[in-house]
Amino acid sequence: MALLIVFAFLAGAGTAITPCVLPVLPALLSASATGGRRRPLGIIIGLTFTHTLAIVAIAKVIEGVGLAEGVTRTLAVTVLLLFGLALLWPALGDRLEAPLSRAQRLGPKSAGTGFWSGLAVGAALGFVYAPCAGPILASVVSVSATQGTSAELVAIAIAYGVGSAVVLFGFAYGGRRLLERIRSAGRGPALQRVLGVVMVATAVAMFGQLDVRFQTALANDFPDFLVNPTEALERSGASESRLADLRGQPRFDSSRGHGAAARTRAGTASELPVLGPAPEFVGTQKAFNTPGGSTPSLAALRGRVVLVDFWTYTCINCIRTFPTLRALDRRYRGDGLSVVGVHTPEFSFERRASNVKAAIEQNDLRYPVVQDNDFATWNAYGNQYWPAKYLIDARGNVRYTHFGEGGEAETEAAIRSLLAEAGHDAGGPRADARQREVASQRVQTRETYLGYERAEGFVRPLVPGSHSYRAPASPLPDSAFALSGRWSVARQSARAGRGAAIDSRFVARNVFLVLSSRGDRPRPVRVLLDGRPVRAKEAGRDVRGGVATVRRQRLYRLVSLPRVQSRRLTLRFAPGVSGYAFTFG
Repeated sequence: MALLIVFAFLAGAGTAITPCVLPVLPALLSASATGGRRRPLGIIIGLTFTHTLAIVAIAKVIEGVGLAEGVTRTLAVTVLLLFGLALLWPALGDRLEAPLSRAQRLGPKSAGTGFWSGLAVGAALGFVYAPCAGPILASVVSVSATQGTSAELVAIAIAYGVGSAVVLFGFAYGGRRLLERIRSAGRGPALQRVLGVVMVATAVAMFGQLDVRFQTALANDFPDFLVNPTEALERSGASESRLADLRGQPRFDSSRGHGAAARTRAGTASELPVLGPAPEFVGTQKAFNTPGGSTPSLAALRGRVVLVDFWTYTCINCIRTFPTLRALDRRYRGDGLSVVGVHTPEFSFERRASNVKAAIEQNDLRYPVVQDNDFATWNAYGNQYWPAKYLIDARGNVRYTHFGEGGEAETEAAIRSLLAEAGHDAGGPRADARQREVASQRVQTRETYLGYERAEGFVRPLVPGSHSYRAPASPLPDSAFALSGRWSVARQSARAGRGAAIDSRFVARNVFLVLSSRGDRPRPVRVLLDGRPVRAKEAGRDVRGGVATVRRQRLYRLVSLPRVQSRRLTLRFAPGVSGYAFTFG
């Protein structure tokens, strides 16, 4: 238990330095930069208290989980708005400060406005502070919502909050010291007005849920080590084993190897074990992408393979799985697969149907999604994670599970296995971004990835984050790759920036590359073979006039030669195009 508290403290500190803190950072710095010298302390104490309280204590009172929704969130944002207006009009500030000043005798003294007003502002920030939640915070939230609070949960939540508070106090105090220099130069009134405008703008943005939309964008545009720097610690064996003690074991877990062997009359029996009958979608609210808004039924889907995905729209890890889910839905829907999303809120403002609908549209999810605001379906499955996938066979039995990110190839193999077992034809290419097409026996160049986690064959190592690369001066050897220009390299992909290009020397007949374009906007990739635009007779089917136009994420066919050859390939990318994996045939 003590070790998990230490991990929670470190996880809280780690999330406070991620880009996910940006939505509340302007308000934090603006509020800390004015008033008495104890105001930053009051702000951090208020933020930590309400954030921790909302997670573990009052979920049932506000009819939600975690952070505030509806009236509570609106009240919190209103406090921030009033504070911003008080900075713009000092007379209003004096009126708002008067009731708080009477409490000054009860606590720390400060010159002018300070600790108590800071406490009020910090309390409001605590209700809208939604950090990038890793496994530890997610476990605290889900266990609190489904099993109630306990001394252990409170201790872990406090440790997480204190970890965040230490870092945020550093931001607040450091920002105040920096702005004091500007104020000492005689620009205090102008600075206060600027800070007031920042606070008002932040509050307006939060009224419009732009802070939540911003978090979604972060998941797609920032590398993993920035969005979730404590992932390795939170997913360590020591942390996972203690979290399992806290939340219990999931009801279905194919990784434990439990379950009976499958029996089937039609098709080929899959090797996947039968983990038990799949529960229905129960206790749900609004449904999306369904006829008449009706809730999907597993009984009505009998005969099809069903992939159930538990997610929530501010979960960074969930958002990063959407490209794979979209690809699986497109590839196998006509072959007997039905994907159903179950949106179970991590934070209670995620209960609002309009917010869920906006997230579905923003992430281009076209399969059915149901709201599980009361954790009824979550509890029926005994689920413990965001995201979590449950694969159900044509007879209604759970056969495979995967928790967290990753496992794309394994999940797709399980889908194809169950489709074959049910007698569905799932032939043809895989939806998996790392699929390998039928290759000639003479192909020498192996598949490689553009994410730093599994990149091979690059003459210079790929570095996480945004960096400029320079192509080597000497010719590349066979089966070698090199980046040039500006690239933002993440764990599983690399996004092109200014002057981005890839040089390679391949030994193969066909060249394929999985690509996507930010926002699905059409962007070009120029394809050069031996330094010249690829000729029509040597171009893949996705290349026209030496250019591949990239829109949605899929496998693009770039080169198609009459036989296996050793050739030099150069790809020049428009900014905003992301590459995932090369395969060769």
